Amino acid sequence: MSYQSEHQLECELVDRLLTKGWEVVSIPDEQTLWENLQRQLGLQNGTVYSDAEFSRIRIHLEKGSQFDKAHTLRDRFQFFRDDGKSAYVEFFNTREWCRNRYQVATQIGIDGRRKNRYDVTLLINGLPLCQIELKRSGVELKAAFNQINRYQKDSFTAAGGLFQYVQIFVISNGVNTRYYANNRHQTFAQTFAWGEDSNSPINRLGAFADVFLEKCHLSKMISKYVVLHYSDGILMVLRSYQYYAAEAIANRVQNGRQNGYIWHTTGSGKTLTSYKAAQNLIDIPEVQKVCFVVDRADLDYQTTKEFNHFRPGSVDGTDDTKSLVRQLRDKNTDLVVTTIQKLNTAIQRFKYSDALDSVRHGRIVFVFDECHRSQFGTAHRNIERFFPNAQMFGFTGTPIFAPNSVGKRTTKDLFTQQLHSYVITDAIRDENVLRFAIEYVYHADEEAKELAGKEFFEHPERIETVVDWVLKNHSAKTRNRQFGAIMCVGSVDSLIRYYDVFRAKKIAGDHDLNIAAIFTYAANEDDPDADGLIPDIDFPGDTVSATVLPKRDKLVEIVHDYNDMFGVQESVLDGKGFYTYYKSIAKRVKARDRKPFVREQGIDILIVVNMFLTGFDAKTVNTLYVDK
Repeated sequence: MSYQSEHQLECELVDRLLTKGWEVVSIPDEQTLWENLQRQLGLQNGTVYSDAEFSRIRIHLEKGSQFDKAHTLRDRFQFFRDDGKSAYVEFFNTREWCRNRYQVATQIGIDGRRKNRYDVTLLINGLPLCQIELKRSGVELKAAFNQINRYQKDSFTAAGGLFQYVQIFVISNGVNTRYYANNRHQTFAQTFAWGEDSNSPINRLGAFADVFLEKCHLSKMISKYVVLHYSDGILMVLRSYQYYAAEAIANRVQNGRQNGYIWHTTGSGKTLTSYKAAQNLIDIPEVQKVCFVVDRADLDYQTTKEFNHFRPGSVDGTDDTKSLVRQLRDKNTDLVVTTIQKLNTAIQRFKYSDALDSVRHGRIVFVFDECHRSQFGTAHRNIERFFPNAQMFGFTGTPIFAPNSVGKRTTKDLFTQQLHSYVITDAIRDENVLRFAIEYVYHADEEAKELAGKEFFEHPERIETVVDWVLKNHSAKTRNRQFGAIMCVGSVDSLIRYYDVFRAKKIAGDHDLNIAAIFTYAANEDDPDADGLIPDIDFPGDTVSATVLPKRDKLVEIVHDYNDMFGVQESVLDGKGFYTYYKSIAKRVKARDRKPFVREQGIDILIVVNMFLTGFDAKTVNTLYVDK
């Protein structure tokens, strides 16, 4: 490829955008930017705003933080016109996203802490909503990323903060092109290539502009696929494979009654994808309710929590079967997260039949999380029979195909058609998930484990040897404790032994790690209402049998240490207390995900038995110790 200067790239991009319906506008400075905005908002709203009227609009636009402005963009503003009449101004049409006004400007100059000129700005209704930074061919793309970060510090708060309305940044050197949301906390590694439906990346600027910067597509991305994360006060934007999955499900519902499934590899952001898929479905008038179904109570809690991070109160979790029935009947509840065990119980129990009569024939869409895990018993058939008009969609990272089928049933048998796939090789290529780095620790008498079994794994000398290895290597594995770790063992007895050794060594002054542990002490009994399902036993009830009492008491000791360590008052004497302890543990494991992080308030190593291993999203856990 021949050498291209920034100016050449800029001219070629503008020419390309002209063919896509963008209008070139000259905006050399801040004053012109505001004058253009006044005209464009008037045209968008079918009126002309006087200087006095626009002054009131401008005061509203200048208010608040970058996150506040993302709200302002999506809302209408009520104000009084010069004649005293009330009126509304729409800043961006999110419902009919193609019905906006599109302009492209180059080299807008803004004076902040220093004067900056921005390469290419895409304005919608006069507001700068997409900023493109270009570098000549051969220059590392990170230079463009760093320059945008400098703009954010130097001049984005100038001009009344109009450039804080930017929703999406694009960076390119002609050969490589990436996009990302306007979020100061992300790193260069969190910039994305847009891809085709087949996941082939579109790297060259011209091809990227043809697809991503097409005016209706860009508006759609801003309207539907830029997500406001309320808990962190940041913007997020979906990656191309997440977009295609959510679109495929919505199109399936809008155009028929067939089922389908999404194959997206573990760690590729399935929670965000499923949230947007569910939100899209709720917006379809014919859909009465969306029910997101997980297979264990801890995932029920985790999914509800994550969904409500995107929009507080957007989803109702279900504490018990009775609560699920009430929410299924409630016309004001659009989205419910529940476990498949509770759902199966609700539709099988006679006492709930009358209560569910009003919804069983409605247009309900069920979305199953990790559908390969929970759908190969009778529950799938039970749900189909009980809700004859329902549609079912599954998300999975490991679909069941014919060679590894369970009882000759595959994921396709249950959900009919694969709607989109994004497999581990795609994710590794795109650097969306970490490459696997597996390290085996071998002991001289390792061959004895086949003979000794449980006695070998739980032998005190062996456990102490493993603990010593962990303590010696933990800092290196977690980048000087910038990350946390989870230790998975094969039984509650093993967990107790490991915990006791870690605790003794901490008392002896051998380490200062915060070690926590959790396990269920409930009896592992068959569930008569969940034929073929994974038992929903993670959270014990209030009745404790004599056979599990010693383990419950040991967990009480562990929680007592936890309370001393963090100055809290958790209890696991009943099921409700256990659930609260679980949530407290989850929060501290994820504590490093947010700034500022106080190391003393986080968990360094969490010891578990079959918990926190699926559906738990902690970005700053990078190490898994497995001894089972």
